[in-house]
Amino acid sequence: MRVLLDTHALLWWFTNDARLSARARDVIGDLESTVLVSAASAWEIATKRRSSKLQIGGVVIQRFDELVTADGFTHLAVKYSQAIHAGTYSVDLRDPFDRILAAQAELEQIPLLTTDPVLRDFPIRCVW
Repeated sequence: MRVLLDTHALLWWFTNDARLSARARDVIGDLESTVLVSAASAWEIATKRRSSKLQIGGVVIQRFDELVTADGFTHLAVKYSQAIHAGTYSVDLRDPFDRILAAQAELEQIPLLTTDPVLRDFPIRCVW
């Protein structure tokens, strides 16, 4: 299975947080899965760390590539077409990080691993 991680799922995986569902753990931990991590997640972690909304972010940002690579995940760059698409959604959501992740999931036809109910309003498949 190919899956794109929402930022909270990535952080919960890194920290072994109990909020990560059993299904999410199974999908992420499955050696047959291709787990994608968006550049938007790095941006979101850095932004929330800077604004003091996220305590763990400092370590994750310093070691982002190392942590992603160590778990066998694949980086997913943000393409201009995805950025444009994210801006065209009529869904009333101001969060630019969620909009980019939704656009990537939709255009790349990848399920988004998320617990965020707002993302279910987008034309994407969500897994949790």
